[in-house]
Amino acid sequence: MTDDGLQASIEKMRAEGVPQVAIDTFAHYYEQLREGASGMLPESEIERVEDLPTLDDLPEGDPGLVDSAIVLKLNGGLGTSMGMTQAKSLIEAKDGKTFLDIIVGQVLGLRERFGARVPLVLMNSFATRDDSLAALRARPEIESDVPLDFVQNKVPKIGADDLQPVSWPADPRLEWAPPGHGDLYTALVTSGMLEALLEQGFEYAFVANSDNLGAVLDTRILAWMRAEHVPFAMEVADRTEADRKGGHLARRRDDGLVLRETAQTPEEDLEKLQDVDRHPYVNTNNLWVDLEALRDTLDARDGVLGLPIIVNRKTVDPGDSDSPAVVQLETAMGAAIGVFDGAQALHVPRRRFAPVKTTNDLLALRSDAYVLLEDSRVELAPEREQPPFVDLDSEFYKLIRDFEARFPAGPPSLVACERLVVTGDVTFGRDVLVRGAVTVEGPARIEDSSVLTG
Repeated sequence: MTDDGLQASIEKMRAEGVPQVAIDTFAHYYEQLREGASGMLPESEIERVEDLPTLDDLPEGDPGLVDSAIVLKLNGGLGTSMGMTQAKSLIEAKDGKTFLDIIVGQVLGLRERFGARVPLVLMNSFATRDDSLAALRARPEIESDVPLDFVQNKVPKIGADDLQPVSWPADPRLEWAPPGHGDLYTALVTSGMLEALLEQGFEYAFVANSDNLGAVLDTRILAWMRAEHVPFAMEVADRTEADRKGGHLARRRDDGLVLRETAQTPEEDLEKLQDVDRHPYVNTNNLWVDLEALRDTLDARDGVLGLPIIVNRKTVDPGDSDSPAVVQLETAMGAAIGVFDGAQALHVPRRRFAPVKTTNDLLALRSDAYVLLEDSRVELAPEREQPPFVDLDSEFYKLIRDFEARFPAGPPSLVACERLVVTGDVTFGRDVLVRGAVTVEGPARIEDSSVLTG
């Protein structure tokens, strides 16, 4: 294989105005791909993680440290898996409020409680930026002394056969892909955001997905990072049945922590990946970054952090399985736990992890299994230790419009529900109560005030 594909990709990125550091990072991964890297992390190279420090064992934090931290939310997702065409953070999350409404409330609550600056910064994509900033402009009190957002980079999709950047005249936008949320660190630099934060005296970034409303800045973690000189920390929670197909924390046999994603797992090891007893910790994607340590590490590596490669194989048009096969070169931001010297994982309660990736998750969040507190924190109801397991028939509930049409009066009560499985086309009436483990088979309509058990 010649360098022609890489050179063509570089020229395409330059023509698009992609910053040089992002181009260098892409070239780093392209060269790995050309040399045969698969990004796979087999079971034989890792082992179970034991004995992590826990959040509830940390001492009380220093409130004065809050003024040194920012809240950074990943906000680049369109929610396409749920049939959406706008930022996922702009759909209703709970009690009539969007995800972004609640995040703004959380940050304003931190400012009031601690008398601190606490900027809210979004990492947007080109697709989510305009709508999200318009929503924030309606809340001028969220402004701070740094910009409200920066934009993640993009990379060309590569032909699976020839490793050339693909051309797709039917929709040129499909020639590009996001480089995974591991681009966070590169985009902080290329946007000038990292420099702006350091100039304003900020030392730490608390990073989380915008769809995880359980992720709120905690002073105990700030104090622990300062006292222990931790450059990077990942919050991990106990894995549940709902996390079986997701990534997990592991330890390399040379003793370093590592994040293994599903896309990095050989097919023969998928059963072990899904064993929540074998690998008990899920990455919450709640990350804590020492900003000076990030700058110094990037400087030492010529701007390329060197996260493990993820080779994502798709078609150029994700909606057309007959379109040409492509490779998307990606990285995961949590994989930085294997890059920073002294990086640690922190075991946190499940209440800090309430991601919404599907309408299953959205139903649980909207239900009374979760409560929205006065300071805008979203937590499991006091009666619960784990969220209910929800499995809705994807044929009828996968898309947000179909999901909402089948819950026209709002979600059922799930505070006493262990698991809810719905197969077929079922519409739920008002004030339905679900107790224990329930399976509902359609087609059916559940009448108002029904109590479902068994």
